[in-house]
This record gives sequence, C-alpha cells and structure tokens, in this order.
Amino acid sequence: MKYFTQYKLIIISAIFFAIFYNLSFFKNVVLTYPFEGINIIYISSMAILLVSLIIFLFTLFSSKYTTKPILILLLTISAFTAYFMDSYNVVIDSGMIRNSLQTNFSESSDLFSFKLVAYIFFLALIPSYFVYKIELDYGTFKEELFGKLKTLFLSLALILIIVFSFSKFYTSFIREHKPLRLYVNPISWIYGVGSYINKTFNSAPLVVKELGTDAKVTVDPKTPKEEKTELIIMVLGEAARADRFSLNGYEKETNPLLKKEEVINFSNMYSCGTSTAESVPCMFSIFGKADYDYKKGISTQNVLDVLNHTNDIKILWRDNNSDSKGVALRVDFEDYRTSKTNTICDEECRDEGMLVGLEDYIKNNKGKDILIVLHQMGNHGPAYYKRYPKEFEKFTPVCKSNQLENCTKEEVSNAYDNAILYTDYFLSKVINFLKPYSNDYETAMLYMSDHGESLGENGIYLHGLPYFMAPDEQKHIGSIMWFGGEDIKEDIDVQKLNSYRNQSFSQDNLFHTLLGLFEVETEVYKKDLDILYNAKKQ
Repeated sequence: MKYFTQYKLIIISAIFFAIFYNLSFFKNVVLTYPFEGINIIYISSMAILLVSLIIFLFTLFSSKYTTKPILILLLTISAFTAYFMDSYNVVIDSGMIRNSLQTNFSESSDLFSFKLVAYIFFLALIPSYFVYKIELDYGTFKEELFGKLKTLFLSLALILIIVFSFSKFYTSFIREHKPLRLYVNPISWIYGVGSYINKTFNSAPLVVKELGTDAKVTVDPKTPKEEKTELIIMVLGEAARADRFSLNGYEKETNPLLKKEEVINFSNMYSCGTSTAESVPCMFSIFGKADYDYKKGISTQNVLDVLNHTNDIKILWRDNNSDSKGVALRVDFEDYRTSKTNTICDEECRDEGMLVGLEDYIKNNKGKDILIVLHQMGNHGPAYYKRYPKEFEKFTPVCKSNQLENCTKEEVSNAYDNAILYTDYFLSKVINFLKPYSNDYETAMLYMSDHGESLGENGIYLHGLPYFMAPDEQKHIGSIMWFGGEDIKEDIDVQKLNSYRNQSFSQDNLFHTLLGLFEVETEVYKKDLDILYNAKKQ
C-alpha cells in the first residue's frame, strides 16, 4: 500500500469515521427526524456535512509528521467512545471525561466485554495498522501547502453550501436539538477534552479558600452540662434512583427493613449532577447547583472543613467507592475497597464492611461530636449483579452481564432492584448500629444518593448525561433520615418534619442541613436551606 497523499488518506478516514463511529448519532437523528420524505434529504446532507467537518478538522492539523499519529490517536479513542455511545447511549462531554478519569480499575473492569474487544479490534487496531503501514507521497513544501489550502477551502465551501442550502433545517437543529450534537464522534469528545482541560487546569498554584472559620458549636446556656454529644452517620449512596424505593411507592418491595424503622423518606430529592465526580463535591460545597463549577469547588473549603473549624467535631470518611472526589482531603479518610481494611469481602468488598471497627473510633473520640461518612459502592453499574451478596438475589431473572442492551428490561431491573434491596439492608444495619449509642449520644442517620441511573428508558443506560438533557431517572434520587433516642427528638419535631417530607429538595440543602444538625453557628449557614430548621423545637 503506497503512494497515497495525506489528503486522500484524510478524506478516506473522514468517511470511515462518519460511517462506523457515528451510529449513535445517526440513530438518534432518525428517532428525531424519521427517515422519510424531505427528512431523507436532510439526513443525507447531514452525513455529507459531518464528513466535511471531519476533513476540515483533520486537515487543519495535518503535516508530514502529524497526520499519521493524530489519525491513529483519534481512531483509538473514538473506538472506545463509539462503544460506550452505541452500548449505553451516553455522551462523552467534559463531565463524563472527568468521571472516567476518576474511576478506579475495579470499576473500569466492570465495563470490559467481548463487544468492547471487537470495537477495539475492528475500529482501532485494524484501521490504525492500515494508517501506519500506508506509504504517503509527500510533495514539496509549496505543493503540500497548496494541497492543504485546497482541501480546507473545498471542505469549508461544502460546509457553507450545505448549511445555507438548508438553513431553516439547521437553524432548528442547532437551537432545538443540542443533545444530538453531543453524539458526533470524534468532534464532541475532542471538544469535551478541551473543555475539561480548561475547567481543570490552571497555571497558577491552587489556593484553597478558607470557609466558615468562625464556626462554633452552640451550647444551651441553661443546661450546658446535660447536653449530649452528637453521633451522626451520613451514608453517601451510589446511583440510587428514587422511583426504585418501595418507600416511594415502587411496586416491588425493595425497602422491607427500612419500613420497620421510623425513617423520614424525602420523596422529591434531586441531585446536583449526574455523575459521582460532579455530584459529590457539589453536594458538600457551599455553592448550589446554579453557582457550582469544578474550579470553584476544588478551590473552596466544603462543609466538612467548616465542621472541622469548630474543633469540637471529629470527622471520619470511609470509602467503598472510588474516593471522596476531593471532599475529604482535610479530614480522616479510610479506604475500604480492599480486604486489607474491609473484613466483609466476597466477589467484591461489601458496604457493610465499613461498619466494622467503628466502635473503636467512637470510643477514642469520646466527649466529641462525631460525623462519620460512609461512601457506598451501592448500585454502581453496569454490573449491578455484582453489587450485592447472592442471598439478596430476590428478584429474578437477573442480568448477569455488563452488556445491558443484551439483557431484557426485566433482567436489568431485577439486578438493579436487588442492589437497592442490599442498600436497604445496609441502611438498616447502620440504624441498628446507632441504636445502642442513643443512650449516650444524640444519634441520627442521613442517607443521600449521589445521582440516579438510567435502566434502558428510551435506550439510555447508566448516568452522566449533561444535566440539561438528562432524564429524571438520573437526577431524582433516594434520600432518607432517621433519628434515634428521645434526646435528639427533643430538638427536632419528627412529626413536623414528616409533614413536609414530600416537598422538593436538592443536594443544595445538604451543606446547611449538616451545619444545623450539629448546631453550628457560622456566617455561612443559611437557615432557609436547612431541611431541619422548620422542624426544630424552639
């Protein structure tokens, strides 16, 4: 194979990209614009436009020394992105890139499949080998420059002709169907990488702004010696959508144990983001969803830091997920993803293992208020069947594959629901762990999932879609509170709290609710955002 010009290689590559790497894009386009009548012309023009855009992009960065390496790199990455878009109907934007980069190997291994191998072999290895082996015929500098300018001009001219010829259609497409553009491969993920780099990296050294340094725990002047210290466990869930909790009316009994406890179930709780990397730092930050961005989040202390400033509250974060996403950098942190620390492991280390040994931590910090955060593996997909011990496989048949599109809707739902059932068991264990301490502490449990999950609705799986286009299943999350003993109930009117539990809340409320729960006085506390404020006994 020889005597190709680099521009002929670019044109062939662009056609190859449009045909084989954009199945999800054209599938979603056809769902929006049925392939009939005038739409046939529109969709055909879109295919030509896509090829022209890719040619323009590739040519822009082409040279004797860059064309082949760039093409091989794009072929390899685009094979991966095509697999995830085709299999799970996700899009690869800056948020998804951040979430992927913060995913550990164990989580990544759940995504391995023979289908992925096939994508890599046929869409990465074989075309990359072709590009590598082909001999390109390079002309003089003047000839190459002319060839480059000619290719750029012709591709740009074709782009403009198509856009202006169907201006009404493309105006509507751009304005009304932004989500469709996010499926364009490789243009969308290239833009996502650029956006991620822009949002993440800064030439200046990172300075973390202090927050709530005036924080102090208030004490009732009437009975300062009689007040008990607080022992609060917050369970940070994973991918638990609200509509799969029988507490919220789901037809399957997924919360048999929690229904036996006096829990307050918040049926209308919504997440800050649609991925762990976005939601977790956002929910602990002072910035609400409207104001939060990654740079602000990592450069400003969070609610754990504010609690820490009191010098009266001990904080421990135990993690059975990927990590704290930067939230627990300045408090005690323990990794429970390994059998070295987690004593309850089979196929994988279980969430309930995070409870083992907590007695020692509590004993060693007697006389202090204590906040313990337990970060679950929960319902992390796509291998839901791995997220629970076998004795919790109540709902059958189950999907025993990470290729969810190859399973029936019932099988996917059953595997996911079994994982919810295990979370019910875990939360019940947390409650029963706290009960014996209710004589000596004011005890409570807070549960809040980081985000929801799509289970095949409209062909969408997993999570991570941009918030503006994400379905409710990825944003509407499970959230529960429990209060133990009479002492804490003397401060909080549980009956009144129950009366407004169905109001709309979001992760924006967590920052202020935690401060209010520990009775922390600070200028950054906003009572209007404290879920418990209206239920507090004066």
